[in-house]
Amino acid sequence: MDKNFYITTTLPYVNSDPHVGFAMELVRADIIARSKKLQGYNVFFNTGTDEHGQKLFTAAKDAGRDVKEYVDSYAEAFKSLPKALGVLEDIHFIRTTDSHHEKAAQEFWRRCFDNGYIYKKNYTTKYCVGCELEKTDSELVDGKCPLHPKLEIELRDEENYFFKFSDFGDKLLEFYKSNPNFVVPDFRFNEIKAFVERGLEDFSISRLKEKMSWGIPVPGDDNHVMYVWFDALVNYISTLGWPENMDQFEKFWKNGAPVQYCGKDNLRQQSAMWQAMLMAADLPNTSTVVVNGFLTGDGGVKMSKSLGNTINPIDVVNEYGADAFRFFVAKEVSNFEDSPFTMERFKESYNSGLANGIGNLTSRVMKMASANLTEPVSISFDLEKLSSFFQHLNSFEILKAVDLIWLNIGEMDSFIQENQPFKLIKTDKESGERMIRELVTRLYGVAKMLEVVMPDTSSSILELIKENKTPETPLFVRKD
Repeated sequence: MDKNFYITTTLPYVNSDPHVGFAMELVRADIIARSKKLQGYNVFFNTGTDEHGQKLFTAAKDAGRDVKEYVDSYAEAFKSLPKALGVLEDIHFIRTTDSHHEKAAQEFWRRCFDNGYIYKKNYTTKYCVGCELEKTDSELVDGKCPLHPKLEIELRDEENYFFKFSDFGDKLLEFYKSNPNFVVPDFRFNEIKAFVERGLEDFSISRLKEKMSWGIPVPGDDNHVMYVWFDALVNYISTLGWPENMDQFEKFWKNGAPVQYCGKDNLRQQSAMWQAMLMAADLPNTSTVVVNGFLTGDGGVKMSKSLGNTINPIDVVNEYGADAFRFFVAKEVSNFEDSPFTMERFKESYNSGLANGIGNLTSRVMKMASANLTEPVSISFDLEKLSSFFQHLNSFEILKAVDLIWLNIGEMDSFIQENQPFKLIKTDKESGERMIRELVTRLYGVAKMLEVVMPDTSSSILELIKENKTPETPLFVRKD
């Protein structure tokens, strides 16, 4: 029987160039996708761009540009990001301005409406354009959104369509109880449970077209466009061809244990709002929501586009390479807590873990092999040997999986230091050759694990082993 797996990132807004926080999310999802492929799964990997809503409408207006031309220009930058980061080539990229997505979002609306979960009313609320969310007084600090302190909170008083979120409190809690691993990590799961237990309020899912025209038209009402969150969340199934391509939907959503990666500021939307929307449309829920912490800059301040303290991942890749960026994300960034990302810290990690680590080890082992073995080492490798590695990845513990790789690297360095096979082979040829073959075999195992984390590096090492060659140039050159 086929094993199927679905994974998706969130869709970032296209109101500026990609930043390192989203690049981290994309790399993490790619590592999980690659690990599933290596374990024999058919994988559907989704990413894309969120291109509707007040934030983009306002940004385009402030820039004096047509909103469609504005989002098109930024969408291209995000579309080129996966390749720059060494992400799987068969990744699916969806834009919420795609005609199929717009039709799918309208069909999703109709199903929720027909099932009695959408209604219209007048309301007054406080609204953060940065979050594209309504805010209660308890969520504000000194009258400002703590995630977007530079933006003024807007007071809105208008007629909107609403989603009956309040009908889903008990249903969501029962779903959480039946799916104890639904949100990873546990402390984020506890957060969303507490949020739902406090009681849910219906939320607005439309905007008056005369005030904000940049959105998908509400079915049957030309005066309204869909609220950006309602529209954007549907991408997770519209990317599969839903509702027309039910075979693919059944294969990857219903039977593919769908996983959604997101940041901690998306916890409510992904693990409560979207799940209630799926219930309202009589569709299967997500299997797992994996929640990242934030990347922080100097002084522990969260990196964000609104604060202007982000790092452009393309700049990092251009200087150090995609695999070096992937290594830092996987090895030096906490799986679920906030973590600092500074170029000084990045450089230190690059030199110790890559130039002096896997790069130096590969050169040492392959120099001994090419100088002392008359032919390449014949290796029969069983993936069962990587069961602990895959166990960590299947639990989304990427840092633990990569620590396992570098534990192997450290053990091999110690083995060479203690046994010095390059000297032993001169006095005991048989024992020396046996040690060198063992080292090459262990290096092969390291390369197989690196296949999901640093694919280019893995490919280079496997090719060197296959040809019994020493690297012509170091895999990683120290940066001083």
